[in-house]
Amino acid sequence: MSTETAVRDSIDEAATTVGSLWPIHSFVTANPLSGFEDRPFEEAVERAATLWGGRGYPSAETFRTALERGQIDPEILEAELAEAGYVDDPETLLDRMADAADVVDAEDDADTATDHVDRVLTKWLSAFLDEGSAHWMMPNREAGFYTAFRGMAEYDSEIPDDGVVADLPEAATEAIEAVLKSYPESQWVSIFEEQLAALPGWSGFVKRRAEDGGVWQSTYPISLEGYLAVRLALLDAVGADIEPADDAVDVTPADELARAFLRAWEATYRDDLVGTVAAGSRSIDDDGTSGRPDAQLVFCIDTRSEIIRRHIEATGDYETHGYAGFFGIPMEYRGYDTDVAVDACPPILDPQHHITDFPTDDETQARHDRWSGVRAAADEVIEILEANAATAYGYVETAGSGYGLSLAARTLVPGRVHDLLDAAAELVPDEHEFCEPLVHHQHTYSGDLPVGLTTEEKVEYAATAFELMGFEEFGRLVVFTGHASETANNPYDSSLDCGACAGNPGGPSARVLATICNDEAVTAELRDRGFDIPEDTVFVAGQHNTTTDELELFADDVPESHADDLDQLRRDLATARESAAAERAEVMGTDGSDGVGETERRAADWAETRPEWGLAGNAGFVIGPRELTSGCDLDGRAFLHSYDWSTDPDGDALEAILTGPMVVTQWINTQYYFSTVDNAVYGSGSKVTQNPVGNVGVYQGNGGDLMAGLPLQSLMAADDEPHHQPLRLSTVVHAPVERVTDVLADHEGLTEILDNDWLSLTVIDPTRDNRAFHYEESLEWTPVTERTEAPPETPNAPAVADD
Repeated sequence: MSTETAVRDSIDEAATTVGSLWPIHSFVTANPLSGFEDRPFEEAVERAATLWGGRGYPSAETFRTALERGQIDPEILEAELAEAGYVDDPETLLDRMADAADVVDAEDDADTATDHVDRVLTKWLSAFLDEGSAHWMMPNREAGFYTAFRGMAEYDSEIPDDGVVADLPEAATEAIEAVLKSYPESQWVSIFEEQLAALPGWSGFVKRRAEDGGVWQSTYPISLEGYLAVRLALLDAVGADIEPADDAVDVTPADELARAFLRAWEATYRDDLVGTVAAGSRSIDDDGTSGRPDAQLVFCIDTRSEIIRRHIEATGDYETHGYAGFFGIPMEYRGYDTDVAVDACPPILDPQHHITDFPTDDETQARHDRWSGVRAAADEVIEILEANAATAYGYVETAGSGYGLSLAARTLVPGRVHDLLDAAAELVPDEHEFCEPLVHHQHTYSGDLPVGLTTEEKVEYAATAFELMGFEEFGRLVVFTGHASETANNPYDSSLDCGACAGNPGGPSARVLATICNDEAVTAELRDRGFDIPEDTVFVAGQHNTTTDELELFADDVPESHADDLDQLRRDLATARESAAAERAEVMGTDGSDGVGETERRAADWAETRPEWGLAGNAGFVIGPRELTSGCDLDGRAFLHSYDWSTDPDGDALEAILTGPMVVTQWINTQYYFSTVDNAVYGSGSKVTQNPVGNVGVYQGNGGDLMAGLPLQSLMAADDEPHHQPLRLSTVVHAPVERVTDVLADHEGLTEILDNDWLSLTVIDPTRDNRAFHYEESLEWTPVTERTEAPPETPNAPAVADD
């Protein structure tokens, strides 16, 4: 093997420890410890602590608060502590945990050579990786990061003219080889791990961009190889030591105690959720006399949908379903007047189609173009005046008073500002008012993607959606409801949009599926496949604003025959909004008597650091029919995916849910978990002290590493009071346990994260008297409802262990 190949192989191996980081304008939640998911959870957090210094468990005070609030069952905690070998009372143990956590080595705050390298390197990275925010671009970026650095390093007075950097080789691998020449090859992986861990935010961003490609990467390429070449050259120039990563893991007494408390907290929540689902399973009405609902609304499985679904169902004879918010169509979407297309599917999938909006109403299009053109011209003039060194100061003098009034209004009366913005927005028609998604196959390509879908593909996507959700009956109106947030002055706005749409609004995906299902050729084929779609069923798209709970229906082309149905639905949605917004306002700690006004104020307030809670609180994932949880207040903490085991004899739909949505929800859950337990390392600190950089991320202060996770305001009710309860995901599936076992047996990746305790899985088996079985490991299950009694024997039953 050549030295160059050995370097690249070592980098690839080391890079597995680095979690991918998406740009903040398309924020995607991901497990920051994803590179360690092949290890048991406790081993992974210990290894991460060694590399990054991050804490892996909630603090003693967090556990104490949970215990005081009744979130941890004392009997379950006593059993967990006894099993771990602790006999003291919980308060004594929590004091001991806090004392152990406080014993830390004194840190040397002196400025080191490595600190200097970090400052220099992050300066170069922020200039090179800028995605459109800089007015003066770094030169020679198209040659790639290493080559651009090589050509310009001599002009940076902060870089000593010494070592390898004094005469950088032409190839990045040669620079790496020159720095590592005194180190044996057996240490290279550890050295690379240590250097990638030094700035995990930047290295995670470089890894994602290099792997995923895209317009910025193709225009201004960067690789981990080039990144490490520059970093190692800078370290060599300042004479810093390059030591291999320490593989030793230090398990503290505080961590051992925390594991027991965490297991008890999770078991308490899981037992309640399992009990709710099991009770629902026993009460499901199987006589088929429920009747045709007034309308059916399909929401994203997002935890925020649980609240609005509950309130909609309370307003009338409505049926709601849960489905991944990209509605099963892995597409790249380009809006009518946008410059670039965006991915509208989960990061675990690659887009398969290019969908664009095309105008169908010339008059409305003209009105849109006229008003949006005026607004764009004004924005461009302001941007030029602000950015130009010759005009910036004069512009401030001229426009300062106007800006002052605007800022005062946004600060003092943001609710009024929201009303004014709504009124102004009515002047500019939305795309859905004059555009339709171009879903028909065009025999052309956009890049590598075909434009539109063939009839066969449309049928497959529609059939898959109805199969996964277990649709058996269709109302006169079926509404596919995407979701998006509404905030002002918020770098993290995409984190509040649809995660299944890669941090973008879900409305376009809903419009595409509705257009597909209204296609007569598609409907006819679906009927041939056994879906009994009545002639009077109309499919409609909509979008749920998760900040204000307003639900907008894109129903301009609904036939007159359904006008009354639509009017009634809109009235009931308005009623549901009032109730849901009141609930959200109360959770925010404000008066819920005017929930709509309060949520609109938060959406318009430019100084609001917490416009909504997002997915904070997420802890459970229920896979089964809505009847299992309808009427139950799950407190906006559970992902809900519709599934009917009786319509899925081969388990194909279940397989798709477990390998897709469950994996994504586990990513979301772990990011919220780690951002809460150690926000300084895995989160992004306070929004108050953040600075956006290059449209790719945020710093804390004026430089340093990219912050990788969620801000404090998305997680904490106060400085010392978490709103999010940091628990690993508890998944509950309503299906025969042997069917779940078959799926797990075919997917090693699923069994790996389950065996390693990254999430838990419990099955409510309707074929075994609705008994619950908890997954242990190696495809073995333990009965939950009657732990001392073995389950009844069934053919081909999975292994079930007794306690």
